[in-house]
Amino acid sequence: MRRSSAPCPPLPRLRRRSWWLTALSAVLAMLAGTVLTGSGAATAAPRAWAPKPPPMTTPWTGGVSVDNPLPEYPRPQLTRPDWAGLNGIWDFAVTPADSGRPASFGEQIRVPFVAESALSGIQRRITQHDKLWYRRTFTVPPDWDGRRVQLHFGASDWRTTVWVNDRQAGAVHSGGFDSFSYDITGLLNGGTNTLVVSVWDPTQAGGQAVGKQRLNDVTPHPGGGIFYTAASGIWQTVWLEPTAAAHITRLDLVPELVNDRVQVTVRATGTNGHRARVTVSSGGTTVGTATGPVGGTFTVAVPNPRRWSPDDPFLYDVRADLLSGTAAVDSVGSYTGMRSVGLARVGGVLRPVLNGEFVFQTGTLDQGYWPDGIYTAPTDAALRYDLQKHKDLGFNMVRKHIKVEPQRWFYHADRLGLLVWQDMPSMERTPDAAARTQWEAEYDRIIDQHRSSPSLVMWVNQNEGWGQYDQARIADEVKAYDPSRLVDNMSGVNCCGAVDGGNGDVVDHHVYVGPGTTVPSATRAAVLGEFGGLGLKVAGHEWYPGGGFSYEDQPDADRLNRRLTGLLDGIREVRLPRGLSASVYTEITDVENEANGLITYDRQVVKVDEAAVRAANRALIDASRSPAPPVTLPTGQYRSLRVTTPGYTDRYLRHRDGAVFTEVVTAGSGTLLKSDATWRAVPGLADTSCYSFESRNYPGEYLRHRDSRVYKEGGSGDLFRADATFCPVRGANGGVRLSAHNFPGQYLRHYGAELWLAVPGGTRAWDSPAHFTEDTTWAVEVPWAP
Repeated sequence: MRRSSAPCPPLPRLRRRSWWLTALSAVLAMLAGTVLTGSGAATAAPRAWAPKPPPMTTPWTGGVSVDNPLPEYPRPQLTRPDWAGLNGIWDFAVTPADSGRPASFGEQIRVPFVAESALSGIQRRITQHDKLWYRRTFTVPPDWDGRRVQLHFGASDWRTTVWVNDRQAGAVHSGGFDSFSYDITGLLNGGTNTLVVSVWDPTQAGGQAVGKQRLNDVTPHPGGGIFYTAASGIWQTVWLEPTAAAHITRLDLVPELVNDRVQVTVRATGTNGHRARVTVSSGGTTVGTATGPVGGTFTVAVPNPRRWSPDDPFLYDVRADLLSGTAAVDSVGSYTGMRSVGLARVGGVLRPVLNGEFVFQTGTLDQGYWPDGIYTAPTDAALRYDLQKHKDLGFNMVRKHIKVEPQRWFYHADRLGLLVWQDMPSMERTPDAAARTQWEAEYDRIIDQHRSSPSLVMWVNQNEGWGQYDQARIADEVKAYDPSRLVDNMSGVNCCGAVDGGNGDVVDHHVYVGPGTTVPSATRAAVLGEFGGLGLKVAGHEWYPGGGFSYEDQPDADRLNRRLTGLLDGIREVRLPRGLSASVYTEITDVENEANGLITYDRQVVKVDEAAVRAANRALIDASRSPAPPVTLPTGQYRSLRVTTPGYTDRYLRHRDGAVFTEVVTAGSGTLLKSDATWRAVPGLADTSCYSFESRNYPGEYLRHRDSRVYKEGGSGDLFRADATFCPVRGANGGVRLSAHNFPGQYLRHYGAELWLAVPGGTRAWDSPAHFTEDTTWAVEVPWAP
């Protein structure tokens, strides 16, 4: 049925309020996640519009307002009391990409959900051959008279042109992940105004930042791999705001813990001799205030600051005033967290430090996709949910993967206390000169828009070589542009043809399932930018039933829990002591056909035991704060390794016919058996901080794992040396566990008298959970054959 092409209803007028009541309402609304000042959202939408059925429903799908979706204040770090939301039902049309404005708008769309999504009411594929058109009307409340009117877009993907009353508002905006605004005062007519927006989005057919978007079918289908449905057009809140002619446009806040102060830069427009005043307060009590030049940097004292951290995400209130003489002509609210980020040597190892202290950063890959809204979370509660689940699961960090979320996402991270690694969305191919200029300009704007968020601790420039170029230069320029944060020049330098720029603050590997052997250098800390990818399909909660994939499928939830906690334990026991400082598990939720999530794509099922995962993460974080002394073995001396499993403590590790077994050895045993059960510990062939075990009666031959079975073999080459190197981990009752150097978290285990490399939570017989810890713990005894 053809939908009505009648204009949307006008925006209702806002009521006038006293300043103090308005300001109080603004603060309370922002903190509570409610609408400010009776936000002027659209009135009841025409009943002709209806959402499409999504492939999966989230707990919030049915709660999305038709007339006023996502009504929360959209810019928590630069707040004013008066504003009006334009989210809701707009007229909509799709034309060929080279066409002008259509004569009629035959459909309607719910903004700010993308046309590919069910929540938009459109739900169809958009390609580079299409142009999207949006239209609605609004009126400006009479109590805004005498003020400038700003039109804001949270984000629109990709090339957006705006008209008000048939006149273009400013320049065309190119960029899919940054906010943009227009002063539309001179375009208004004093009555009912018509707003028209066109958007062209070529997705991967263009050269722009695109992230994981691809021109796939919008309904569930097989395949897709690690790339997902495209998201075209407006996808973040659209809103109006009245301002003074001279007004603040940005407030940069950079804490300086070492000097007990915060650096502030108040940026503004329309100024002429104005000054800026910034006040920092806590609980309504001023802790510091200072006045300085507009556009220049000055400082505000924050004596004895309460430090922001994941354990105590304390935020100070901030107010900035634009002064003409002594009168404030504009005022905005904000907040800041007092924290520092950097690198330091801790125990001789280069580590990232927060507030001068090393704490292991354990997080997940968060891609920010939704089965009902695709790029846009259905509600603000949904947007917060994924971050809260990180905290519930014991993580203290999140890597936002090649997507940039709305400012409210950062606000939730700031309040919850999650460290954020922010990726710059990647390009699909090696870019030409124009694409490079666009990508770098958009990156600068993204940095500017989120540089005051205390949770954001690292910029991740590029990923696995996708669209890679000038890695070293870009890392240096990002560091110079924002020296208050760490910079990762390339996440996954060991993967997929990536080229390491050799600089930045971290060396970042991707290892599936992992956790691998990433080590720090003299100038860069070691981080594991991706690992894990353990999959579990949950019947009734699959995007395309039977189509899901993972890096390692798990047969059931119990096995997933044991495998995941085993990986986290392996990082704590093996890789943390050897220099690893952070890890990012893939991933927090399933995404379309990727079944790697700890939570299903519809957010209906948490697949893992939250308490068990939280305990493993807590143990990892605690170990980084209070490291245990390293486990050492006597080198150059012969020793015998005894089983510690109750009932088998008279058995020792011995070789026979090239393979390794356990066998009972006593004082009465023969000379050959005693020699076979004696080994010399030497510095590790692949890593001298670990150990290799040389046969007593076959010098030059070592314990070596191959295809999970353990042998006594000689050899050469990097693979042999890695296979023959084991790292000691503290076991129970003074025993030692021996982890494979090249498979951290996998341990030497006796099973059925044979020696195997066993995986906690693995699916093979020798990975059995029964007596796993006891079977992998060895007593280092005096040698049977000195």
